[in-house]
Amino acid sequence: MKRFLTVALAMGMTLALAGAAVAQMGGPGMMMRGGWAGPGMMGGPGEFGCPMMAYGQGQAAAQVTEEQAKTLAQQYADQYLKGFKVDKVLPFAGRGGAMYSVELTGPEGQVRTLHVNPWGNVMPFGGPFGRRAG
Repeated sequence: MKRFLTVALAMGMTLALAGAAVAQMGGPGMMMRGGWAGPGMMGGPGEFGCPMMAYGQGQAAAQVTEEQAKTLAQQYADQYLKGFKVDKVLPFAGRGGAMYSVELTGPEGQVRTLHVNPWGNVMPFGGPFGRRAG
């Protein structure tokens, strides 16, 4: 009987701790109450200023053109990749609009690729190691 009570007490404590953890996280259905998803995911205005959240609220996000993408990529290269110049700007369709893959060539034949999203954010694509033009 004593062993049964010890096991039952241990299980009861585990369930109580698990219940407290679920209560702290918001419990079932937290997506509907604006939990992890935030209000923007369920049609609200979006609390983090994400441009995608502005759609449906009557606000259109400005789209970057190919020429602007080229300029932004060159500015990035001037700051972070000394000696690299824009070689090609390749547009492609993304979820939020036109995006651009920009290829840069370096002074020793290195090739780096940058990604420019529809809102003008420039991000390196690939790893820290470039590939040789070939």
